[in-house]
Amino acid sequence: MELLSQAICFAAEAYDGIRRKGDGTPLVLHALEAAAIAATLTGDIEVLAAAALHDAVEDAGVRMEEIEARFGVRVAALVGADTENKRRSHAPDETWRIRKEESIAALREARDEGVPILFLADKLSNLRSICRQQRRIGERVWQAFHQKDPAEHHWYYRVIADAMPQLAHTDAWQEYDRLIHAAFGTPQACDMEAIPHSVCGAREG
Repeated sequence: MELLSQAICFAAEAYDGIRRKGDGTPLVLHALEAAAIAATLTGDIEVLAAAALHDAVEDAGVRMEEIEARFGVRVAALVGADTENKRRSHAPDETWRIRKEESIAALREARDEGVPILFLADKLSNLRSICRQQRRIGERVWQAFHQKDPAEHHWYYRVIADAMPQLAHTDAWQEYDRLIHAAFGTPQACDMEAIPHSVCGAREG
């Protein structure tokens, strides 16, 4: 089996039954969307495999040693770069800011060009989900998260965007930038003029 196929199969099993806190969709769909976005930015199979696996340690309880044993040192390092230290002895809302600051530092300090691709793929998938939910329920979307202040989310997504200028020419980064403006630029829900129908789900329901 090709590395990417192995990673997808492993992810499907690891994420089985886990749903995202934002929109309640199966976590595996986010992982596959992140991998699909990454594939628009690179043909590097190790990066695509890491995209499929990026939540395995943080949200599915997989040990990093298992990722390394199955998929190699580089894939494990890429997954590690996008994995937060959850500090489970503390309430998630208390550690939210420090966890995000650590993620930003990991992105800025990365030497592997796959790290910003992985971050962009993950965060773009997140923003797509937020905008779909924002269309449906407005500002109540933030109540599903540990951090309920949209200004804090705006800070995080904007800093992430600015930390990857090498990808600013890509369609994925430009969509990410548009979605930041759509989700946080006005008090209204996603601007339907600013976001493609396929992103905000204009034809849904």
